[in-house]
Amino acid sequence: MADKTERKMDIKHRSAGSQLLASILMNTIYAMQNFPVMLLNSMLGPFSFLIVIDFISHGALLSVAITGAFISTMVSAGMALQGDLSHLKNDMRFQDMVVSSPTPALTYIVGMGISELIYFLPNIVLLSILMLLFVPLTTSIILTVIIVMMIMFVFAIALSFLLSTLSTDIVQSWAFTGLVSTLLSTIPPVYYPITYIPIPYRYIAYISPTTYAAQIAQAAIGAINISQLNLTADWLVLILASIVLLAVAVKKVRWREP
Repeated sequence: MADKTERKMDIKHRSAGSQLLASILMNTIYAMQNFPVMLLNSMLGPFSFLIVIDFISHGALLSVAITGAFISTMVSAGMALQGDLSHLKNDMRFQDMVVSSPTPALTYIVGMGISELIYFLPNIVLLSILMLLFVPLTTSIILTVIIVMMIMFVFAIALSFLLSTLSTDIVQSWAFTGLVSTLLSTIPPVYYPITYIPIPYRYIAYISPTTYAAQIAQAAIGAINISQLNLTADWLVLILASIVLLAVAVKKVRWREP
């Protein structure tokens, strides 16, 4: 009985691994090999804002802009998933095959999310080099930035999956991607401290979870000073928002049509 249970678990783990690998091969390796110009396109957003902020501040906000580019890259990677999911669902009917298989929604999300993370790996490598050169690093800073990046990535892929299941056309998905990416990583104070925003408008920035992520990263590198209470509140808001959205994406989306 025990041997039979172990065999079932082994088959299940192998199946999940195969599904993850298939997502990576189809959504990342294929695109990298056949459309390398898309890699350049994925780098333009985060690095263009980084360069602009650096020029405007005469280098004073370079470290802040680098951490902001990390957050923006994670948001872009997660939101790019929406277009890919919509294409696979509406054009290639790939999601129909996945839905009809034993593959759970979470495995599908994780596999596609990993594929996007690999696709944006060049951005992460270049930004890591810049951070090593221009930001005084400690183990605490590195761990904080990595954790913030991963939380934002989870938030973004959950939102992408939710929107993709509601989208009926790839053009509509592109519109959602551009709109949400702008609202999450361009308008909020990601590349600069929130203190640069006038107080009457500052509270609007707190609608976006990227504001809390940016404050955590900026506090870690010493760019801003915030109380421990506010820092704890930033972590709680960021984590809870990601958990809630991920739960909604997995359980409430139209995964299997009635």
